[in-house]
Amino acid sequence: MSLKIVVLAKQVPDTRNVGPDAMTPEGTVNRSALPAIFNPEDLNALEQALRLKDQFPGTTVTVVTMGPGRAAEVIREAMYRGADGGYLLTDRAFAGADTLATSYALSTAIKHVCPDADLIIGGRQAIDGDTAQVGPQVAEKLGLNQITYVEEILKVDTQAGKLAITVKRHIDGGAETVESSLPCVLTVNGSAAPCRPRNVKRVMKYKRCLAPMELPQGTGFGDLPYAAEYEKKPYLKLGQLSCADVNADLQQCGLSGSPTKVKAVENIVFKAKESKVLSGSDEDVNGLIQELLANHTIG
Repeated sequence: MSLKIVVLAKQVPDTRNVGPDAMTPEGTVNRSALPAIFNPEDLNALEQALRLKDQFPGTTVTVVTMGPGRAAEVIREAMYRGADGGYLLTDRAFAGADTLATSYALSTAIKHVCPDADLIIGGRQAIDGDTAQVGPQVAEKLGLNQITYVEEILKVDTQAGKLAITVKRHIDGGAETVESSLPCVLTVNGSAAPCRPRNVKRVMKYKRCLAPMELPQGTGFGDLPYAAEYEKKPYLKLGQLSCADVNADLQQCGLSGSPTKVKAVENIVFKAKESKVLSGSDEDVNGLIQELLANHTIG
């Protein structure tokens, strides 16, 4: 038995380094002003997909990401770790998308590149928005079951010829085991297993992978120094999709399809107004407890 898995991944600005120029006048994130990283929980999702690939020979893992040309780095990073390939969904029409427009664009891309996917996996949320809405919205638009807050895929089995998946998901105060028929959508927590590191052989194999958007303007793969490699090795050409390629409705894409508007992003640093040094004596400890009880910090 083999599976077709789509991993939704995102290149995000590192929100640990938010500066005064983090926002554009239009109220969108100024991504060029911030260092870009692989969204952390998407890496957790990728690891769950790769574990299934290890378990079921013949399984394919395809990464789909939406963003500008530099977002293709997410696909390469996933391929270094074990993914089979990916598609960059890029078009000026997608710019400024909120979760509603993003999930619409991703769902149209999935229908185009892998309409018979058994499993769609993504991180619980992206650190540049912290909404945890895109995964569930993709599931809704595709009409699929969904399981959120996944920490581990326990098993995938066939029952009466129908695929089913069992996962452990996090809930307040503990965990629960959930079973669903496939296909379905999973969103994975950061508390799930961390993603495996890059594989050196795969880095050497895929380091020259490029999407057409990354080529210098007015050039093609035949103009690159290693043009012969791209002819001999088709896997070095990453997939690229525009709004027209996935037959998306422009009114549902980008700013046009985004009812949510961000007014500001700020970096707030909490500073203590006062400090107190305590010894380990019973008197100091009892005094601290009484103070915390009095101001309702505890109790």
